[in-house]
Amino acid sequence: MIDLHTHSIFSDGDLIPAELVRRAEFAGYRVIGITDHVDHSNYDLIIPGVVRACEKINTVSSIRAIPGVELTHLNPAHIPELIVEVRKMGARIVVVHGETIVEPVMPGTNLAAIQARADILAHPGLITEEEAQLAAEYGVCLEVSARKGHSLTNGHVVQRARQAGAKVVLNTDSHSPSDLINREFACMVGKGAGMTEEEIAVMFQNSESLAVKVSG
Repeated sequence: MIDLHTHSIFSDGDLIPAELVRRAEFAGYRVIGITDHVDHSNYDLIIPGVVRACEKINTVSSIRAIPGVELTHLNPAHIPELIVEVRKMGARIVVVHGETIVEPVMPGTNLAAIQARADILAHPGLITEEEAQLAAEYGVCLEVSARKGHSLTNGHVVQRARQAGAKVVLNTDSHSPSDLINREFACMVGKGAGMTEEEIAVMFQNSESLAVKVSG
C-alpha cells in the first residue's frame, strides 16, 4: 500500500510521525506521505520537524516516509507562491486541499492548484471537465479518497479523470490509526467509485511512480 496523504500531530492528526509510520508499516504499507495542513502561518514550523522525522525513520524502517504538506483553505491567489516556498523548505510532496463538497473551500482552488503544478489535488469534489483536462496536461494527480465525506464525489472524479486522461491516485487522508487501510480495502474503494480492475491497477502504479519521483 502506498498512501501519499496523511496527517500527524503536527496538524490535526492523532499521532507523532514515528507512531504514524510504525502503524502504517504494521498495516502493510510500503510508502507513506506525511502531509500536514499548512498555510503561511505554520509551514516553516511544520516542515523541518517532519523532514527530520522522515530522515531518521528512513534509516531503519522497511517503510519509506516522505515529508510533505497539504495546503489547506488558502485563497487561490496564494497557492502558487506557497507551493514554491514549501518545496524550498523540504516538502517532497505537495498536496492541495481541493474543493470537497463537505467543506467551504474557496472556488478556484482546484484550478489554482493544477496551474501551480501541485503533485496531488486532494478530494477535488465536482471538478470540471476543463480542470481535469488541465490536470492531465500538467501531470497533476487527482485523488480518489478513502475518507468519509470527501469520498462522496469519488465517482465523479473518476469519470472526469477517465474522460480527460488524467492520473488518479488513492489516498486515505488519515488522521488517526483507524483511517489506515490495506490494499484490499483500497481496491474496494476504487470499485465503489466505478473503476475497473485495470483502472485500479493503473491507479496503484500512478502512486508508485509519484512516490519514486518525489523521493528523488
